[in-house]
Amino acid sequence: MLDCAFMPVMAQAVHQPGKTFDHAASACRGCRVVNRTCPGDGFQLEAFLLSTGVVALAEIGDKTQLLAFLLAAKFRKPWPIIAGIFIATLFNHGFAGALGTWLTSLVDPHWMRWILGVSFLLMAGWTLIPDKFDERDAHLAHAGVFGTTLLAFFVAEMGDKTQIATIALAAQYQALLAVVAGTTLGMMIANVPAVLMGSRLAHRLPVRAVHITAAAIFAVLGVATLAGAGNWLGL
Repeated sequence: MLDCAFMPVMAQAVHQPGKTFDHAASACRGCRVVNRTCPGDGFQLEAFLLSTGVVALAEIGDKTQLLAFLLAAKFRKPWPIIAGIFIATLFNHGFAGALGTWLTSLVDPHWMRWILGVSFLLMAGWTLIPDKFDERDAHLAHAGVFGTTLLAFFVAEMGDKTQIATIALAAQYQALLAVVAGTTLGMMIANVPAVLMGSRLAHRLPVRAVHITAAAIFAVLGVATLAGAGNWLGL
């Protein structure tokens, strides 16, 4: 997709007789290939749906979902736990999405494609590694059900695969609101049933199959991103 700076040049070519799109293209040889849409284009449905789906799948069997099972068994008060998970995820992924968006302003778009492509491929491999989690890893505070969940979930999500995925997706799509909304919804899709159903759900989840599906999505994203980088190099 062309940089938004190219749009006014195209418009000028349309309204000025004798100027063609070839002229506009030559006048904009310095335009960058960056985002899928221009800033201000509104809510990006593609980014929202992909972020929701891939994070919901990646969260199955993840350490934060295991933490949700643990909290549900310990406190048996689902709604404060769900509220704590939601607020912790919103803040955590909001920070991650902002970081991903900010990083794109520091790195040349062509090199960013390589970084993102490799990152998605690494995420694919990481998703296939099963997580382990027990109560000793939870670092539970004594702050009531909501406060304990909020703190424990926020800390557990730091550096977790779903947080890293949020950074990469925000950098890829440059759609902070859509990505954060999607990844937060994906986390809730995976964790709300875990809190409500507890161990009854844990033994029924096809974790391996879900992880393979999530890894495949990350791999496709990585290959597609690197293919774009390869086109830039003439490969």
